[in-house]
Amino acid sequence: MTIAEYLATVKERLVNDPLIASFHIRRERSTTKDGHLRVQAILADGSQFEFSEYIQVTTSNEIDTITYSYHWADAQGTLIRRWDNTPHFPGLPGYPDHIHDGIANQVLPGQPMSISAVLDEIARSVS
Repeated sequence: MTIAEYLATVKERLVNDPLIASFHIRRERSTTKDGHLRVQAILADGSQFEFSEYIQVTTSNEIDTITYSYHWADAQGTLIRRWDNTPHFPGLPGYPDHIHDGIANQVLPGQPMSISAVLDEIARSVS
């Protein structure tokens, strides 16, 4: 898969997913080797979702998400949950992947995430 094909797949999910009420692409850049996508969205329940992914093509022509942040907040902007891999919690299992739980006001161990996995998790939470 190319960077352009990956970005097209993500945008198709945003257009067709009933969880997404509306979205705005704030930044999109792609080359043959890497790409970046940043999106703001309003979800069907009125909550807010913003994400950013920086991706690269590996030597085996796979798409690798280098950095990511998936930020989910309620309609007033209060954090519900954020998944990211910013390397600022080195003591957590799964470092650098972690989860900011806004409801419990704590940081939890995480695992590598993707936009599809996050949208699926949010859909399960709001249904």
